Amino acid sequence: MMLPEVQVSDIARWEGQEVTLKGWLYHLRKKGRLVFLLVRDGSGTIQAVVFKKEVAPEVFDLAQSLSQESAIIVRGIVRRDERAPIGYEISVQTVVLVHAATDYPITPKEHGTGFLMDHRHLWLRSAKQQAVLRIRSRMMRACQAFFDDRGFLRLDTPILTPAACEGTTTLFETPYFGETAYLSQSGQLYNEATAMAFGKVYCFGPTFRAEKSKTRRHLTEFWMIEPEMAYADLDDTMDLAEDFLVYLAAQALEHCQQELRTLDRDLSKLEAIQKPFPRITYAEAVELLHSQGHDFEFGSDFGAPDENAISSQFHRPVMIHRWPADCKAFYMKRAPDEPNIVLGVDVIAPDGYGEIIGGGQREDDYGTLEARIEEHKLPRESFEWYLDLRRYGSVPHAGFGLGLERLVTWMAGIHHLRETIPFPRLMDRLQP
Repeated sequence: MMLPEVQVSDIARWEGQEVTLKGWLYHLRKKGRLVFLLVRDGSGTIQAVVFKKEVAPEVFDLAQSLSQESAIIVRGIVRRDERAPIGYEISVQTVVLVHAATDYPITPKEHGTGFLMDHRHLWLRSAKQQAVLRIRSRMMRACQAFFDDRGFLRLDTPILTPAACEGTTTLFETPYFGETAYLSQSGQLYNEATAMAFGKVYCFGPTFRAEKSKTRRHLTEFWMIEPEMAYADLDDTMDLAEDFLVYLAAQALEHCQQELRTLDRDLSKLEAIQKPFPRITYAEAVELLHSQGHDFEFGSDFGAPDENAISSQFHRPVMIHRWPADCKAFYMKRAPDEPNIVLGVDVIAPDGYGEIIGGGQREDDYGTLEARIEEHKLPRESFEWYLDLRRYGSVPHAGFGLGLERLVTWMAGIHHLRETIPFPRLMDRLQP
């Protein structure tokens, strides 16, 4: 009789039944006539117990000799055991060795970050790295569900672009059939075009910034989800961003309990992500810094220490809006009563996680946008199509971008973005 092939994530429904589990040996422990095999199969990890008197001698000898990360097939009976990490274990009847791993480099001892990054292709197998990346997967699913359920249409934007979106100093350049193309910094400009066609849209994909930064908050390749709305203003953007983050935190709490426990995440931090978020102007944020004794010059952008100081005054994300125009991109809408202020917003996560969302209202007037392109010395020919959006049926519109890796870092309560993407790309790392 063929035994059912099961996954650890679904093990509870097979209690009392004989099953087959295909996976890899995560850890082995011996205790007299017992061998405890911790087996992972990609969906989870379970303890499989080999009792000497219940198996053939060759099975017991094999179980004792297995090496870390060897590929094995375990057959046995699923037993309920409250002492087991997931409440179940497998009483082994036989073990089949598929492939013996020798000298697996990542052992239970401490390893340096550089070593682990060099072996990222193997580090992915560890419990904490799997927990982080499962949270990432859930957040990707939740991001799409949030916008799909609110009538937004996902329309992907190009990765190869003819011009900059955010700034000409952080572009990755590549030859393109006799021309020069750039890896996309953002899908926003193209989102504005699709929003004029469909009303409410979003894109979700990889973006690239050639920033020469080695901080824990930066990657050169990362994923962003970017909604855009026609007939919307700055307040609509802030309302949407607030609802979005509350929803994502709730999804993490509902669907990632096991992963959050593995990472020792303080769940009260996520439970505190509730409406309303504090909303302060850039000017008020500067006053807050000055009141704390920080020497900050009005008109400058906030660095990580500034963001940390501001967010330390709040227990949930804080929205900083109405920024000096010099801090923001050419396409930002100016405030009607303050021509040097743009209708932009940054959402700063608490506990030192920094900017999680950036966005605002876009300039919808043709003449004003034309002047901005000229002021920023951008190539007019690359933006003719973008100006067309202001020639033909222009309306107020707004949106934002959320960096997935920063979101996951925050939700998981970990320190560095490099652990939130399977194969991180950093200023000094292109391998593996």
